Amino acid sequence: MTTPSPTPPDLTTTLVVAVEIAKNRWLTAAHVPGLAALKARQQVEASGEALADAVARLTRRATTKGASVTRTVVCYEAGPTGFWLARFLQQRGVEVLVVQPVSVPVDRRMRRAKTDAIDVDLLLRTCLAYLRGEPRVCSMVPIPDEADEDARQPGREREELIAERVSLTNRIGAILATLGVSGYDPLRRDRRERLKELRTPLGAPIPENTRARIARQLDRIELVLRQIAEIEHARDMVLVRPHAANAAERMIRDLSSLRGIGVQTATLLVREGFVRCFGSAKALGSYAGLVGTPFASGNAAREQGISRAGNRRLRTAAVELAWLWRRYQPGSALARWFAERLGKTGGRMRKVLIVALARKLLIALWRFAVHGLLPEGAVAKPT
Repeated sequence: MTTPSPTPPDLTTTLVVAVEIAKNRWLTAAHVPGLAALKARQQVEASGEALADAVARLTRRATTKGASVTRTVVCYEAGPTGFWLARFLQQRGVEVLVVQPVSVPVDRRMRRAKTDAIDVDLLLRTCLAYLRGEPRVCSMVPIPDEADEDARQPGREREELIAERVSLTNRIGAILATLGVSGYDPLRRDRRERLKELRTPLGAPIPENTRARIARQLDRIELVLRQIAEIEHARDMVLVRPHAANAAERMIRDLSSLRGIGVQTATLLVREGFVRCFGSAKALGSYAGLVGTPFASGNAAREQGISRAGNRRLRTAAVELAWLWRRYQPGSALARWFAERLGKTGGRMRKVLIVALARKLLIALWRFAVHGLLPEGAVAKPT
């Protein structure tokens, strides 16, 4: 895992290139040593080779002006392109910064002008400020290792398959509801036999075309169920193997040893969060979107809730785990803290405190998985 750390640049020898990513064409703006202008803009094809050629041309341009480029920095905003471009440029000796888009300050006027040229110029200025070491000018996204990024795919595919399973189940229920039929569960193993036995309120069997349509829906459900089972089997093999193959698998095994944490939750916590490098517990909470957003201006002051500007999968898992932690780890320090703070209140305060518990628990489990610090009062599953 690569975590960017700003190094103050010597602008007389550092080439800084900002890239505005689009579908068909990319727009670049650059600070070129030896040029009096702050930026040099050009359009390139949407490919890594074209961008690398553009960087090489800018380097030659600086050389013709009598400057020597000893450091090249390329920055772009995180988005659908992922991190392949960062790895492509890093293989060619280019330093890459991936900017968190929501952290870039923008003009707050109601009708602000917005074009790709304005955006790429703003990104270039933001990147230069970050390299100079200006505090909190923007946030950078750590560039994950390719293996760690690929290891997240089974969990995300499982999430999509479960959503598809729910959709197919609801669709079958909606079809049968038009006939007045209820109580049919397409996830049961005898689903096809029960489909043949279904009767409408009039005592007639399900019409032929409707039954054929539902049968095709069942074909899709069975395919989805089979794929889910394959993914879950591969996931569970982490606990079956005699030894962990890497640090991520070791963390999954350690987390799964605690009461209230199953292999699915442990895998999600590790693959979506703990494999990344975090400088502090605050950084982890921010990555999960479990940080407050206070509003205080003049005499007005209120809390707007958590930011939700992080990894939604990690945040959802932390909140769900907080509820389970209260049930399966009642003697832990965190569960006691929740009970003491909640007291006899309920309603909205209960939901507020469970989010606070989720943040504390996420940090405690991160320290346990990475540094081996067991949460106070936590107990392991019986062997």
